[in-house]
Amino acid sequence: MCLLLIFLISYLDYNSITNISLYGFMKIFLATKNPGKISEFRQILSGLDVELLSCNDIDIPDVEETGTTFVENAILKAKSAARATNLPSIADDSGIEVDYLNGRPGVWSARYAGVGASNKENNIKLLEELKGVPDDDRGACYRCVIVFMRNSEDPFPFIAQDTWCGRINKEEKGSNGFGYDSVFYLPDKNMTSAELSSEDKHKISHRGKALLKFSNFFSTYAQSI
Repeated sequence: MCLLLIFLISYLDYNSITNISLYGFMKIFLATKNPGKISEFRQILSGLDVELLSCNDIDIPDVEETGTTFVENAILKAKSAARATNLPSIADDSGIEVDYLNGRPGVWSARYAGVGASNKENNIKLLEELKGVPDDDRGACYRCVIVFMRNSEDPFPFIAQDTWCGRINKEEKGSNGFGYDSVFYLPDKNMTSAELSSEDKHKISHRGKALLKFSNFFSTYAQSI
């Protein structure tokens, strides 16, 4: 805790927010407007001495995700957020890759049925494309990339990634989670991701495993500043 308190405090041009909260936690900006991701980040990183701010706290410009990989898009988002907020920033780019579709939706997962499409619309489109495809050919993996930048010009951003594999169910099941969780079937659990509790999901999910790597990194990083 004391080590965190000696972190350089700099004031933002707006909102008078410093890099250290009143409780001595380092402020980190989470570059997403996705309520599902915000919730999962805060749950999974609750053990760290950090205060996660998001677009709900500071309004920043949207970033056009022009990258062709999850890593490229996550870097774009983290860099833009760090520049706009003058805070260390963390970004996530993730999606689902379906074997039968040669890796689609991939980086287009959030907008697979079109820009602004809902989770339901994306799921319907995916199920339609896999209509009649047997279980053995419905393999799919969630992929998550996490990028943490200390500032917008950080030459060595921390990058972590992980996957979570299963298959695409033939219908939606479950009401937990978001994204493609209701169609992402886990054979070893005999249920979809949307039927898991949040606690169980975080232990095995792509995001949970990637954020565990970030947690390990951050614990060491916090001791060095």
